[in-house]
Amino acid sequence: MPFRRVPFGHGWRWIAQAFSLFRRNPLIWIVLNLALLLIVLGADMLPVIGMYLMYLLTPLFLAGMMTACRDADAGQEIEIAHLFAGFRQNASQLVTVGGVYLVGNVAIAGVAMYVGGTELREALQAAAEGAPERIGSQVANKAAAAVLVAAALFVPLAMAVWFAPALVILDRVPAPRALLLSMRACLANLLPFLLYGVLMSALLLAALLLLFVGLAVWMPIAVISAYTSYRDVFAPALTQA
Repeated sequence: MPFRRVPFGHGWRWIAQAFSLFRRNPLIWIVLNLALLLIVLGADMLPVIGMYLMYLLTPLFLAGMMTACRDADAGQEIEIAHLFAGFRQNASQLVTVGGVYLVGNVAIAGVAMYVGGTELREALQAAAEGAPERIGSQVANKAAAAVLVAAALFVPLAMAVWFAPALVILDRVPAPRALLLSMRACLANLLPFLLYGVLMSALLLAALLLLFVGLAVWMPIAVISAYTSYRDVFAPALTQA
């Protein structure tokens, strides 16, 4: 087993270690994440394909951020070029991960629309138009059921993708095996991930109260914590193998 089970409290440790890396050079981390946010917003402006393109490329950008985390952890300088490291190293494998992420999201959206039917479409339209009062109880119940189904289906997809970019770019694990290892490792560490999810959600609510300043800190912590969780769950086991 090239990964290990870690104690429940490590869910907090991942966040604390992420903050420790962040505070060494907070400015560059904020710049990197703002650059990534601008790329996402730019892609979102592309009609039809923008969202799907980001699903496909997300693992490449995350892989670049993982290289930045690794180098920062080793005491090296990080720069904007780190963000694009995934386009230069193991790009085909990372695109494969992105393809799985893209297909998974499209399939989940299709299931949600099937479950929600016209009621979900009505709820989405009312929300987009800023008129939530138009959403009746029957529509709300059907839409809520669709959202719950989509959330349940997204969890295994998120598990498969969580560690995959780091495994591909830092350990050169082929994409199919990286996706499988990531899911198995997440399943083996459900309790620390539960604590991590609760704490990160609470920190996000606190960050939203501070608007831009809070989000400018929360976003890098969220990205770096993906690396600190990988390092905790995988790196020691891989080193000993």
